[in-house]
Amino acid sequence: MADVIKKRKRVSKKTKKSWRKHVDTKDVDSFLEDFRLEERLGVPFKKRADTELFQIDSIPDEDLKKVVNTKAAYRESLRNAEPKCYAALKPHTAVPDPISKRNRVKTPAERQNPITKKFQQLRKLSGKLTLTERLAVKNRELAETKRKNRPKRDEFTGDIWEGEPGKKVLGEIDTQWLTTDAVRHTLIVKGIRKRRIPAAVHKKPSEVPSIELPHPGTSYNPSYEDHQSLLREIADKELKLMKEEAHIERVTTKMFKKVSQQQKADNWMKDAAEGLPLPQNVEVKSEPEDDEDGDVKPVKLPVKNVKKTRVQRRKQREQRKLALELRAKKVEKRKIGDMYKLKFIKKNIEVKEKKNEVLRVMRKKMEERKAKEPKLLSKTKFEPAEDAFTLGLELTGNLREAAPVGNLLKDRFKSMQQRNILAPSKLVLTRNKPKVKKFIKPDHKITLPSKSK
Repeated sequence: MADVIKKRKRVSKKTKKSWRKHVDTKDVDSFLEDFRLEERLGVPFKKRADTELFQIDSIPDEDLKKVVNTKAAYRESLRNAEPKCYAALKPHTAVPDPISKRNRVKTPAERQNPITKKFQQLRKLSGKLTLTERLAVKNRELAETKRKNRPKRDEFTGDIWEGEPGKKVLGEIDTQWLTTDAVRHTLIVKGIRKRRIPAAVHKKPSEVPSIELPHPGTSYNPSYEDHQSLLREIADKELKLMKEEAHIERVTTKMFKKVSQQQKADNWMKDAAEGLPLPQNVEVKSEPEDDEDGDVKPVKLPVKNVKKTRVQRRKQREQRKLALELRAKKVEKRKIGDMYKLKFIKKNIEVKEKKNEVLRVMRKKMEERKAKEPKLLSKTKFEPAEDAFTLGLELTGNLREAAPVGNLLKDRFKSMQQRNILAPSKLVLTRNKPKVKKFIKPDHKITLPSKSK
C-alpha cells in the first residue's frame, strides 16, 4: 500500500509558541542525543582504530576453557582486577574538560618568600620557637605518648577499673588548695581522664537472689522429716495470722458496747443540744452590777516609771561583775576536780564507746535485714505468695502421678515484686463507674393527652 501523503497545513509560525507547536524537531533531538551519548562514551566508533575494537584470538577454545574455569585462575583474576571502590573516584563520563588550562591557587607555603622561609628554618634550628609552635610540639608529644600507651586491638593486659589513673599524676601535685574543676582540668591536660563508675552498674535493686532454693519438703517424693518440718512451718504461720486477726477484732469491734436504738437516739440528742440556750424555766445567775457612780475601776493600778538612781546602777554593776567572777571560779574549780576524776571519765568514755559499738552492730544488722526486704514502691504493701505444700495423703512418690502445685508465672511475678523490679499492685476485676444522672430535657418531653373516662 502506498504511503499516504499528508496535506501540508498552512499555519502561522510567527511566535515561539506557535513555532514549537507546529514544527517537528524529533530528528534534531535524536541527532543531539546520539552526539551526547558518543561524547559520554568517548571517541566515536568511526574514528577508533581496529586494534581498539577487535582482538586477535590466538588461544584454542579448549585451552581457554581450562584457563578460565580453574579456581586458581579465577582468584588470580580477582586479585589483579581493579577494586570496585575506585569507581567513585573515576569520572562517570568520557567528555573532556572544556577548560584544559586552569589557574592553580598556590598554598601559603609556596607563596612564602624564600628568604623569609630560610630565616624561619634557621630560627627553628637555633631553638627559638613561637608560642604556637611550642604548643604544637607539646601536643604532638602527648599524642605520641597516648598512641604508645594505647593497647592493641583484642589485647587486654589489665583491669581498667583496678585503680585510679590520675592518682599517680595527682601525687606529684599539691591538690590541697585545688578545686575539683582544677583537678579535672589537670587530668585532661595530662591526657588522663578520671573514670567514674556509675553506682547503678554494680548495685542490684535488692539483695534477694533471683531464684531461691525451694524447701526440701516441697518435693514430689520428700523424706518424712522434711515434709513434717514444712507442714510445721506453714502451721506456725497460720497460727500467727489467726492470732493477729483475733487481736485486731478484740481491740476494735469487741472493745465497743452494743446499745439500743433508743439509747443511741438519746445520746445523739444530748450531744446535739450541747451549747444551746437553756429553757425559760431555768434561772440564770445575774452578774454583779457596777458601782452606782458608773466608774470602771481597773484590776491593776498603773505602774509609775521610776528611774534608777546612780547608787542602784553601781550596785547592779557590782552584782553582775561578782556573778561573772563566781562563774569563772566554778569553772576553774570544776577543771581541778576533773583532774582527780580521770579514771571515772575514762570509764564513762569506755562505756559510751561500747554502747556505740553495740548500736553500730545493731544498725548494721538492721540495714542487712532491710536490704532483703521489699521497698515501698507504691501505696500497696507487698504480700508474699502463699507457700505451696502437699498433704501426706496426696503424695504419690513418682513424678508421673504427681499433681501440679503452685503457678510458675505467679511465682516469678512475686519474685520480681520482692526484688523491687515491679511495684506491688492489686488485681482489679470490677471498675467503679460513676453514676450518671439521666433526665429528659424540657423541650424533648412528650405530653400525651389524658384518656377521658
